[in-house]
Amino acid sequence: MTFLTPSRRLFIGGALTTAGAALLSPSRARAQSAVNFQLSWLHSVQFGGSYIASDKGYWSDAGLEVSLLPGGPNAPVEPPVVAGTALVGISAADYTAAAVNQGAPFKIIGVAMQKNPFAIASLAENPVNTPADLVGKKIGMALANMPVLEALCTINDVDVSQIEVVPTQYDPAPLVQGQVDCLLCWETDLPVAMEIQGVDNVTMLLADHGYSVHSQTYIATEDSLANRRDELVALMTGEIRGWEDYKAAPAAAAALTVEMFPDAGLDLPTQELQAERQVPLMFSDLTEAEGFGWFTDDTVAANVETLDLLGTPVSPDLWDRSILEEVHG
Repeated sequence: MTFLTPSRRLFIGGALTTAGAALLSPSRARAQSAVNFQLSWLHSVQFGGSYIASDKGYWSDAGLEVSLLPGGPNAPVEPPVVAGTALVGISAADYTAAAVNQGAPFKIIGVAMQKNPFAIASLAENPVNTPADLVGKKIGMALANMPVLEALCTINDVDVSQIEVVPTQYDPAPLVQGQVDCLLCWETDLPVAMEIQGVDNVTMLLADHGYSVHSQTYIATEDSLANRRDELVALMTGEIRGWEDYKAAPAAAAALTVEMFPDAGLDLPTQELQAERQVPLMFSDLTEAEGFGWFTDDTVAANVETLDLLGTPVSPDLWDRSILEEVHG
C-alpha cells in the first residue's frame, strides 16, 4: 500500500534559509499597501482561511494587497519576518521561543490552532488512547522529536524508558506494516492518509493530555508592532474573516485550495478530510466567546510551562494580544 503524504517539518529548530513567493491576492480592487505573509509549509487546506481571505477580497477590503509565501523544508518562516520582507509569518510557540532565545525580536500576535496538532496515531486493533498505553509499545518518530515525547511523559508520570523509540521517516507505512505500534505525527496528515486508504486508525492528541504548545501562530517583529500597526490590524482582520468562513464551510475551503493550486498534487477527498479534522483544533469555546486567534493569560501560562519542559524557557511577554483586541473590539 502506497501513501501519498506531505513531508512535515517535525523537528525542533532548523536552519534558516531564504523563502520563495507566490502572489495570490485578488486584482479586483486597488489595495493601499502591498505586504508579504509567510506560510509555514507547502500549500494545502492547512491555510484554507488565508486562501478564502485572498479569494474573497477580504484583505483588499482592509486596504492590503497580500502575497502568500509558501513555506517548506527550504523556506523557513523566521528569516523573511526578521528581515522585514514578510510582515507576518505562521510559526509555532516552540519555534518562536527558540528564535527569541537566540535574539530574534518576535511577538506572537495570534493563535490559529487552539490545540496543538501533535498526536499519537495507532491502529484501531491495538490502540493508544492514553499516555500510559505507550508503556511497552514501539513508537515510530523522528529522533529530533524526543523532547516532545519526554515532555508528554513527564506531564503524565509515564516512564519514557519503558517506550521503545524507533527512528522512522514521516510515513504511515511502518505502522501499517507492523514495524511499530504507533506513530508521533500531526492529527491532520498521516491519520488522514491512512483513513483515505481505508486503514482503521485512532489518534490521541497530546493537547488532550497536558501538552500545551500553541501551533499555527502568527508572529511579527517588535518593530512592526511599533511602526506597521495599521497593516498588522488590516492583515489580521482579513485573515480572521477568512477563517470564520472556513469554519462555516470547510469542504468549500478544501475545494478552493485544490482549485487555486492545481499543480500542488492535492486531491479533493484528502483536503476535505484534513479540513474537517482541523476544525476542532482551530475553534473552541474560547474562540466562540472571544474570536478567532484568541489566547488568554492562562493558555500562555500553560505554554510557558510546557516550553520549559522542552528546554525552551520563555517569558509570557512573548505573546502580545493587542492586535487581536483591536480587531475584535
